[in-house]
Amino acid sequence: MTRPAPRWAPRLAAVLAGLAAAAAHPPFGLLPGLLAYGLMMRLADGARPERPLRSAFLRGWLVGVGYFGLSIWWVVEPFQVEPDLAWMAPFALVMMAGGLALFWGLGFLVYRAGGPRGFGRALVFAGALSAVEWLRGHVLGGFPWDLPGESWRAGSAPSQAAAVVGAYGLTWITVALGALPALAFDKAASPLRRGLALAAAVLGVGLLYAGGAARLALARPLAEPPVQIRVVQANIDQKEKWRSENLGLVFDAYARLTVAPASTPPRVVIWPEGALPAVIDDLLAPGSPYVGRLQAALAPGQTLLMGANRAGRGRGGKVEYFNSLIALRREDAGLSVTGIYDKRQLVPFGEFMPLGDLASKIGLRSLVHMPEDFTAGPEPRPITPAGLPPVQPLICYEALFPHVTSGAAARAGFRPAWIVNVSNDAWFGVTSGPWQHLNMASYRAIEEGLPVVRATPTGVSAVIDAFGRSASIMRLEMGKTGQIDARLPPRLQATLYSRFAETFFFVMLLVSALILGAIRIAARR
Repeated sequence: MTRPAPRWAPRLAAVLAGLAAAAAHPPFGLLPGLLAYGLMMRLADGARPERPLRSAFLRGWLVGVGYFGLSIWWVVEPFQVEPDLAWMAPFALVMMAGGLALFWGLGFLVYRAGGPRGFGRALVFAGALSAVEWLRGHVLGGFPWDLPGESWRAGSAPSQAAAVVGAYGLTWITVALGALPALAFDKAASPLRRGLALAAAVLGVGLLYAGGAARLALARPLAEPPVQIRVVQANIDQKEKWRSENLGLVFDAYARLTVAPASTPPRVVIWPEGALPAVIDDLLAPGSPYVGRLQAALAPGQTLLMGANRAGRGRGGKVEYFNSLIALRREDAGLSVTGIYDKRQLVPFGEFMPLGDLASKIGLRSLVHMPEDFTAGPEPRPITPAGLPPVQPLICYEALFPHVTSGAAARAGFRPAWIVNVSNDAWFGVTSGPWQHLNMASYRAIEEGLPVVRATPTGVSAVIDAFGRSASIMRLEMGKTGQIDARLPPRLQATLYSRFAETFFFVMLLVSALILGAIRIAARR
């Protein structure tokens, strides 16, 4: 008689499965970890019979704890910038990983409640998990960090599927392909069915690679006028940047890199999010010495796209602060502002304090580095700075969200030629965070068929083509000081994803639901 496994065994297996799946993401890139989705499915199938839904939820939550514990361990780094807050770092990681893991617990519960059996349950599991990942990207503003579909390195052949189905649709595909091989271990299934499960997984992976390779080989960029760009990375430590006495030193660091000689003079120079520790209104105010210094840093007709904090007047004349991208062009008469974009998706605890006065009392307000919360900008739209092709700005973690750019294009009535992503990844420190952020931003290039130019203060800055690729000479890695001089990569024809958004993903969810329905009908006969 076989002794039942101790209760801790499936719980440990759940955490390990989550860790393995997270390790498939860049910068680790351990793609065999995707097979952990099969183990997850079997853990849900094997939920304790006396309380199956509760058991499935707990196992799913533990899987999520492992997955997010590894994916977002960088969250401890911002608390190291402020020594008085360092004690909060482990609590922040536990609470954030545990909170995000609730979505995975829900996915396991929904899957187990459906009670699927047989060959089709891998697709039901893919539907349940990808559905809750969609919820994670939308509930309370959303936080779609490291979607399972973004495990494939951006720019690789499998990642090209995002041009059709987006990151959420690729999540469904990835989970399904990871779960299918587990069906080969179903003792109740016939050898033929077990063999078919493996064959389906191999065929699916093969099609993913073949289809992506075909797109990389056959898709032709549009013929467009060349635009020379320069991305500046000054490599200024976050602890030093926000000291007001360092404003001049920080400015000089960016200015030196901006005016450095180039074989082809850049038409546009890009500085990262919040490049200078000051409000742009003060820097550009009459009598400010920085007006002349900014003008001296730019050549005639040259544009600076600069991440900056901006002040404005709200209702009742109250001062509001925005995290913005400002387009400054040097004209004969001086500097002119030719475009402004205000960030829409704000980071909780980084740009606004959900806990209000309590957050201030325990010191979290210092993470914002502003006297008040930032105000969310209007719905995103591309901007058209003078002398430049239209561009869609994405500030910081706005680059995590699929369909922002095509949604903005629909509102504006025209498609941008490129995406600029300015971000302050110095908060991440020397962790996996900047590499993950680069990978996710690169998926926006694939989905939209648009190049992405990414500027960060400490790395990883990059020029990314419309296939999501960034060559090593087009990157400035963590801890590097310098500039990237490059020609703006051309865009591609509008992708299916940019036209139809999540339509194909919702069809996949419908397929999962129909399969579940067919399984349940068959079980009643």
